[in-house]
Amino acid sequence: MNIVLLEPEMPANTGNIGRTCVATNTRLHLIEPLGFKLNEKMLLRAGLDYWDKLDVTVYSDYEDFTQRNPGARIYMATTKAQKVYTDIGYEPDCFLMFGKESAGIPEEILVKNQGRCVRIPMWGDIRSLNLSNSVSIVLYEALRQNGFDKMSLKGELHRLQWK
Repeated sequence: MNIVLLEPEMPANTGNIGRTCVATNTRLHLIEPLGFKLNEKMLLRAGLDYWDKLDVTVYSDYEDFTQRNPGARIYMATTKAQKVYTDIGYEPDCFLMFGKESAGIPEEILVKNQGRCVRIPMWGDIRSLNLSNSVSIVLYEALRQNGFDKMSLKGELHRLQWK
């Protein structure tokens, strides 16, 4: 799996997403401009001691990303989509794209990819969910659909044993 963050602005969100990517063996793709430096304390703190284990690639802009990933199946998470994220069948090597916290993915990109835009249902007048929460929701659905391939499905206690 691949997570793509288009111009992320908040280091703590990106750090949390990086940690989730390490825990799920998912690649992280960051498209500049970033609202922080990759060595920023808040980013590293949110990612804990996992950041050095993260498979991360940085791109100069959206065009650089598309040129370096030709043929990528990209699903774009947006509050504006007509399809719900559970309506899609995700491939094991697909790319799940999320826009910056303040504005999401630009509509110019969305209209060119209408069939691959997905949304997370929300109640009431909430504008959007937190970016790292949104990534987790959609990523784990894609992983579930692919049988949590090579992930640990067995829980272990630290001191005791399950009966």
